[in-house]
Amino acid sequence: MPIYQVKLLDREEVAADTMAFWVEKPTGFTYKPGQFADFTLADPPETDAEGNIRGFSLASAPYEEHLMFTTRMRDTAFKRVLKKLPAGAELTLDAPYGSFTLHHNESVPAVFLTGGIGVTPVRSIVLQAAHDHSGPRITLFDCNRRREEAVFLEELTEAQNQNPNYKFIGVMTRADKSQWPGETGHLTADMLRKYVSDLSRPIFYVAGPREMVGAMRALLTECNVDEDNIRTEEFSGY
Repeated sequence: MPIYQVKLLDREEVAADTMAFWVEKPTGFTYKPGQFADFTLADPPETDAEGNIRGFSLASAPYEEHLMFTTRMRDTAFKRVLKKLPAGAELTLDAPYGSFTLHHNESVPAVFLTGGIGVTPVRSIVLQAAHDHSGPRITLFDCNRRREEAVFLEELTEAQNQNPNYKFIGVMTRADKSQWPGETGHLTADMLRKYVSDLSRPIFYVAGPREMVGAMRALLTECNVDEDNIRTEEFSGY
């Protein structure tokens, strides 16, 4: 697989303690929505036991001009260096990897259950589907503690206006109705059934921290969802 040198173009805080980074898209580079890339820092001024390479979901959709990845800003050497990189600094791109991609059968609905930073590959999937006006029906349950921690909340909500086959449900576990008009509390079987009438039909995609992925898998098993219809992506350590 080719290795590319790409320049950092821009950065922006997109949620609490969360930053998005835009880099050049190499000529001829292609990937599927939902895939990820390994990024390597070049001669960083500091390092630690976790090393100079990180895997990040490509949160950008393939139709977009540049590549974008998003991460929670933990206090590690890699993240400290990344946060201070000037525009024009080079990173090594090794990609694409991963199979957390949308199925092709448009008659089978897709239901995404995401937590925190686990929504990043789903941004790529949702925006590409809206751009292409194709694909299966998509329902996204995005779970966060509070609104300020929800990544891409406005974009993922707005995408419903471009794609009538897409539904976004934001779930805030530590907000009351005065802070968040949508669903509050933890995602439950009743909440799933409120928006998905037949839980035996969809392919379920679960992405987020390991504990969240385990809890959602248990919930789907409780709902008698076939194990073959559950696909997961764990985000450990960010």
